[in-house]
Amino acid sequence: MADAGPQALCAREPRVPAERLVAEMVPPPRFDSVRFDTYNPDPAQPSQAEAVTVLSGFAAGLGGAHASGAGKKRWFSKKPAAPTGPRGVYLDGGYGVGKTHLLASLWHATPAEPALKAFGTFVELTNLVGALGFQQTVQTLGGHRLLCIDEFELDDPGDTVLVSSLLSRLVERGVALAATSNTLPGKLGEGRFAAADFLREIQGLSAHFRPLRIDGQDYRHRGLPEAPAPFSDEQVTKAAYATDGASLDDFPGLLEHLARVHPSRYGALTDRITAVCLTDVGPVPDQSTALRLVVLADRLYDREIPVLASGVPFDRLFSEEMLNGGYRKKYFRAISRLTALARDAKPLVSQ
Repeated sequence: MADAGPQALCAREPRVPAERLVAEMVPPPRFDSVRFDTYNPDPAQPSQAEAVTVLSGFAAGLGGAHASGAGKKRWFSKKPAAPTGPRGVYLDGGYGVGKTHLLASLWHATPAEPALKAFGTFVELTNLVGALGFQQTVQTLGGHRLLCIDEFELDDPGDTVLVSSLLSRLVERGVALAATSNTLPGKLGEGRFAAADFLREIQGLSAHFRPLRIDGQDYRHRGLPEAPAPFSDEQVTKAAYATDGASLDDFPGLLEHLARVHPSRYGALTDRITAVCLTDVGPVPDQSTALRLVVLADRLYDREIPVLASGVPFDRLFSEEMLNGGYRKKYFRAISRLTALARDAKPLVSQ
């Protein structure tokens, strides 16, 4: 048995200083060691091997002095020309084809000090602007050689205008961009808000990127057994008490707690947690709650924290209406990732 009882995520109310948000803009632990040569392209999907080639070349082209002229100054040197054409790459593809693996590999392969490269999800980027303010974010990231944005998506008009302005300012300063998404740049926002009213901003965002399509099936389920069925409340509780560093929460209570914690703190919410144990998992009641759960699932997956649960299977978390709506790709990604984490948690029951 564990020396102490399990913790409760519901009892945590983390505070995250802005400095930590900046310092943590690096690939998450799951992707610390990934590289282009550890990506295994599906032979049946030539676009995957092509993506490795294109991104390797993109990384190599980011060597040398910063595009905006940072580095050693010379008298009488000419002002560098403004970048022409797309200053970034945009990895478009379904969930589970390895886009984040490739994006993290690009970050690692770019010949620059870690302090000159930033990696974060779209949500983390907008949270950074909220913490620092727009101008300070431009100052903080403007000297970078590369900004990688994972899970790029526009959920509301405010984000559209904010991110369009931010990326334009960063590109002007010579920052290269790379992003992943399940939606083509020109289709961002569709099904979520009146995207046609923000067409100029969306087209401006699209102009910064060269789309790179990556086809394939979800690698997390390629040739692997189905996710284990949910366990009983008793099994989950017993495993939580037997696992050092585990948390134990009632799922409905956790959903209520997530509404009181800003999504930028969901990563800190899981600090030093080795496994998340949930009882009474059931369908998510509404879309706002569902989107918060998606963010938590992403942070758990990034940190490789297994999830042991009782109740309904994870593929029954979201209603048919949700799975057919504008956020369906987010929900399918969450199901895919939670299923992988449930598979990782299965050995905890046999301890």
